[in-house]
Amino acid sequence: MIDQLLITALFLCLLASLIFTDWPAVWVFTCTTLAAYFLGFVDTADVLAKASNSGLMTLILLLLVSVGLEKLSWLSRLSGKLITSGYSASLLRLGVVTAFFSAFVNNTAVVATLAHTVRSNKHHPASKLLIPLSYAAILGGTMTLIGTSTNLIVSSFLEDVTGQGLAFFDFFVVGASVTVLGLVVMLLSARLLPASQDDSIDINEYLIEAEVATDSPLVGKSIMENRLRDMDDLFLVEIVRDDYLISPVAPHEYVEAGDKLIFSGDVKHLNALERFNGLQLFAVEEGLLRENMMEVIVMPNASIEGKTVKDSGFRSLFDAAVVGMRRGGKRLSGKLGNITIQAGDSMMLAVGPDFNERKNLDKNFVVVDDSVGGAKTTPIQNYLVTATLLVVIALATTGAVPLIKGMAFLLVSMLVLGVVRGSELRRRFPFELWLIIASALTLSQALTNAGLVETLANFLHDHLAPLGPYAALAGIYFGTLLLTETMTNNAAAALVFPIAFGLAESYGLSYMPFVMTVAFGASASFLTPYGYTTNLMVQNLGRYELKDYFRAGLPLSIVYSAVVIVLLPIVFPF
Repeated sequence: MIDQLLITALFLCLLASLIFTDWPAVWVFTCTTLAAYFLGFVDTADVLAKASNSGLMTLILLLLVSVGLEKLSWLSRLSGKLITSGYSASLLRLGVVTAFFSAFVNNTAVVATLAHTVRSNKHHPASKLLIPLSYAAILGGTMTLIGTSTNLIVSSFLEDVTGQGLAFFDFFVVGASVTVLGLVVMLLSARLLPASQDDSIDINEYLIEAEVATDSPLVGKSIMENRLRDMDDLFLVEIVRDDYLISPVAPHEYVEAGDKLIFSGDVKHLNALERFNGLQLFAVEEGLLRENMMEVIVMPNASIEGKTVKDSGFRSLFDAAVVGMRRGGKRLSGKLGNITIQAGDSMMLAVGPDFNERKNLDKNFVVVDDSVGGAKTTPIQNYLVTATLLVVIALATTGAVPLIKGMAFLLVSMLVLGVVRGSELRRRFPFELWLIIASALTLSQALTNAGLVETLANFLHDHLAPLGPYAALAGIYFGTLLLTETMTNNAAAALVFPIAFGLAESYGLSYMPFVMTVAFGASASFLTPYGYTTNLMVQNLGRYELKDYFRAGLPLSIVYSAVVIVLLPIVFPF
C-alpha cells in the first residue's frame, strides 16, 4: 500500500509539473524516473531494457530518416502553385498537399516550408491560411505510423508490452476519414478565421538596426537632409541615443555619431542602406555577410528564450548574427541586442559558414525561409530516395521486411547518396525525445510493478462497467485530449497509454481500440496553440490570439472527436 501511495505521489508531481510549470518535459520525466529508480520501483535491468526498447529504436531511426525526407524538393516545387485568387480552392489545395506530405514527413518541416508561401501570397491575408495550414498538418500526421511522433510513441509502448508494434497503415482508415472531413469543416468554417486588419504591417516587416559611424557624413544633418525617410521598403521608426529612445522620429531631428537607427521593413531590401555612407548593420558589425540570410522561428523551451540577444552569446552559439526581429507583426522598441527573446519570435539571421554544423539549431529554431539555400537535393536523389521509401513501406506493410530494418537501409542509402551527412544526423539526433520515451516506459513499468495500473484500471472498470466499453473508450479519448491541450501531445500519449491498456485488459477486450484512441486523442490539438508545435509556429506569424484557435478549432475538434469515437470500434472491434 505504501508503494502505491509513493508512486501515486510521484505520478501526480509529474502531472502537475507538466501542466502548471514551464519546466522542460525532458527534465520532468527524467527526474521522476530517477526518483522511481532510487526508491526501488524499478531495477537496473528494467531501466536498461526500456532505454534500448526495439520500438523506441525504430522511433529514433524514423526520426533520423525524416531529416533526409525533409530535403526532398517535391513540396517546394508544388508550393508556388497552391494559392490563387480563389480562397476556397486555395485553402483546399493547401490543405490536401499539407496533409499528404505530413503523412510521411515531419509536419513541423512541412509547415515551415509552406508558411513562407502563405505569408508571401498576394491574394489572401496570411491569417486566413496559417491556422488551416497547421491543422491540415496535424490531420495528415494521423494517417500513417511515421506521420507524427505521437503515433510512434504509442507504437513503442505497445511493442514494449506485447512484443508487436503498430503497422504502418493501421492508422489510415480513421486518419484519412478525419482528414477528409476535417478539410471540409475548415472550408465551411473559414469565416471564423480572423483577417488581419493592419495592412500597413507587411508580412516581411522586421526590426533592423544600423549604427552611425563617427566619421559618417550623416552626422550633424537632419533626418530630412539625409533623406532617411525616402526609402520605399524601409522606414525609420526610432533612434536609440545612449540611454534614450527617440520615437517617433521627427524630420528635423539631427543625427549624431553612435546613434542606433532602428528601421522596420523588408529585410531583403537592406541594400537600400548601402547608399548611406557610415551606416553599419548589426550583423556586419559582428563580422557576417548579410547575403547569407536565413529566417527562423524561436522554438518553445529554446536555450536562448528569456535572454536578450546580447546576453545569450548569440554569435558564438550559432555562428550567426541577428539582422532583424519581428514578433507577431508588432514593432519592437530599442536596440536589437537588448530585446528579450521569446518563443515564436521571427528572426532574420546573417549566418556564417559553421551555422549548419552547430548541434543546437533544431532545439532553438525552425527554419522558415533560407535565402542561403541549405543542401538541395538533385532530381536523381529525389527519385532514388522516394522510390526506396515506397519499397520500404510496401515491404513493411506486407511483413516481408521489418520496418526497423527497412528504415535502417533507407538511412544508409541517404548517407551513400549524400542526401544527409553524418554531422547532420548527430546534430538532429532526438536525444531529448529518447530520454522522455525511455523515462515514460520505465515509469509505466514502475506503475505496473507497484500494482497501481491494475488498481486504477479496476477502479475505472467498476465505475464505467454499467456504461459499457464505449463509455470507457470515450473517457480515455477525452482524458487524452484534455492533457494534450494543457501540456504536449507526446507527454499526453505517454501518460495515458498504461491506463488505457490496463483498462482494456480489465474489460477482457481487445486493446487495439483503446491504444488507437490514445494516439488519435493525443493528436487532437485544435483549441490552443500550446499542445502542438505547428500551432505555436503559426501563432505569431498570423498574429493570432488564444480565442482565434478556440473559435476556429472548436468545430474541427467536435467533428474529429465524433469520427474517431464512432469509427475506432468499427475498424478495431472490441
